[in-house]
Amino acid sequence: MPAEAWSGPADPELVLRQVFGHPEFRGRQREIVDHVVGGGSGLVLMPTGGGKSLCYQVPALCRPGIGVVVSPLIALMEDQVAAMRQQGIAAAALHSDLEPEARAEARRAFREGRLDLLYVSPERLAMDGMLDELDEHRVALFAVDEAHCISQWGHHFRPEYRALTILADRFPGVPRLALTATADPRTAEDIRRLLGLLDEPVFKGGFDRPNIRIEAAERTAERQQVRSFLREASDGRGAGIIYCGSRARAERTAEWLRGDGWDATPFHAGMEAADKRAAHKRFAAGDAVIMCATIAFGMGIDRPDVRFVCHTELPKSPEGWYQEIGRAGRDGLPARALLLYAAGDIAIARRRIAESAAPEAQTAIERMRLDSMIAIAEAAECRRRPLLRCFGETPSDGPCGQCDNCLSPPRLWDGTVAAQKLVSACLRTGQRFGLGHLTDVLRGEKSEKVLRFGHDELPTFGVGRDLDVQGWRAVARQLVARGVMDLHVEERPGQAPAPPVYVVLPDAARPLLRGEASLTLRADVTAPVARRGNNAPAPAGPPIPRGSRFEALRGWRGTTAKAQGVPAYIVFPDRTLDEIAARNPSTLDALADVPGVGQSKLGRYGPAILELLRGCE
Repeated sequence: MPAEAWSGPADPELVLRQVFGHPEFRGRQREIVDHVVGGGSGLVLMPTGGGKSLCYQVPALCRPGIGVVVSPLIALMEDQVAAMRQQGIAAAALHSDLEPEARAEARRAFREGRLDLLYVSPERLAMDGMLDELDEHRVALFAVDEAHCISQWGHHFRPEYRALTILADRFPGVPRLALTATADPRTAEDIRRLLGLLDEPVFKGGFDRPNIRIEAAERTAERQQVRSFLREASDGRGAGIIYCGSRARAERTAEWLRGDGWDATPFHAGMEAADKRAAHKRFAAGDAVIMCATIAFGMGIDRPDVRFVCHTELPKSPEGWYQEIGRAGRDGLPARALLLYAAGDIAIARRRIAESAAPEAQTAIERMRLDSMIAIAEAAECRRRPLLRCFGETPSDGPCGQCDNCLSPPRLWDGTVAAQKLVSACLRTGQRFGLGHLTDVLRGEKSEKVLRFGHDELPTFGVGRDLDVQGWRAVARQLVARGVMDLHVEERPGQAPAPPVYVVLPDAARPLLRGEASLTLRADVTAPVARRGNNAPAPAGPPIPRGSRFEALRGWRGTTAKAQGVPAYIVFPDRTLDEIAARNPSTLDALADVPGVGQSKLGRYGPAILELLRGCE
């Protein structure tokens, strides 16, 4: 624990340069910092990797007193505290996972005024007389991180966050800054209302992350598709995340990836606590590991060099999906995101909402969010457009150059007749069969089941030979996405794990059958992911760093981080190492000019870095 609280400059520009090693603020950071330093409160909406932390860290050092950061994420708190200490800032965390001695030392440093920043969980803030003790201290500001957790409309609602509603009344003169990366307009208003920020400004940064290439495809051969994606997206050093819809799927995915030679490990809520901690520690330490995880993994991950994120099932909402893919490329270097999904994912998600016991207002919002997610997955236009519209942004009309639809525009075709054929086959067979059987009927396949039920005598038998099996799958998926068809799972007591799935027709199919509606469909490509052509735009951002100096620096960083028991990126992220390698400074003054090298790290690591660089010549 550092012995003294911050006694350096109170000027934001100087703090930014001397402490954090950055030459200038980005985006709206300076505007937010000035507002909070002046005593103002507000809501900050910025994407993951947009620099939200600096918006409260810098003001906390510039204002007298202690900055209190409320976060629901223990891993993130620990990483932030470790990073602050690397910068020479006195910081500590209070949460349920602390050993008694560490908790006692943190409380002692807080009471004695030796802290600049105190990270605290919402539960801990409301217990142990914490608020009473804060009454006796000068508080520089309250920062409520992951603020969407306070809203019932947020995708990670946390009831314990509701205790924060008293901050405005109990500490009326203290700035309150709420920060989140994933709040739609409804959630943002709920945050402002609950935290008493309705009269305070909203600072909204651009949500676009142009360094992340976004791709989506129907899940047809999952392992083959994931293998292809990993070959293209992995650089052999950065980590990646594969999100799976169940614990069993996460286990199976990690197992077959290890069989392929990848360093993969599962992560889900059903694992033993020690195993989860070990997996998380490996990931945070900087290993090039692939986490095969449920959504239980990821919140609070501060690692900047995650190179790819893959979803093997359709997420529930654009907000959750965007937060999850936003864990890639936080360093600004190129990253990839792939979404694999199927018609069954859509049907199951809709059925879960329909069967939910939640109030109608909540289920209506969930239906809207799911429909928005389906629209992104099924988009024939730039995928960023519907995504950014979910966050209230007006995207540009031109191609983004960083999604599969812009890199390889899909072919559209009039699918009205094909859709009518499929719907008619479903109707004539009594809505009691799956897609495979309907495809056999349409393609004129005299399978045992087709002959047994006499479906070779139907008018629809053989009328769909113009499309192959994959083509009919694509038509069916798009009809399910548009609500023209649905999938029904027949649950039977004592049944095997894979119950029958029947294609059924909702009322929305009637206009199509009567010829009152037309459908434009997209022709699915056979390749599992889009590939960049010779004339396609290159990925945004600088290339992944290479070279002997960089590798030498990376080796030194790993040894240094391990000796201190902190993640490697907290010592220096890849981007800073790349700058050092490219500039090859020979003096401490030259090293101090590298972005990301503050005064504390310069004094701590400067001589060792210069010696290492001299050895690379």
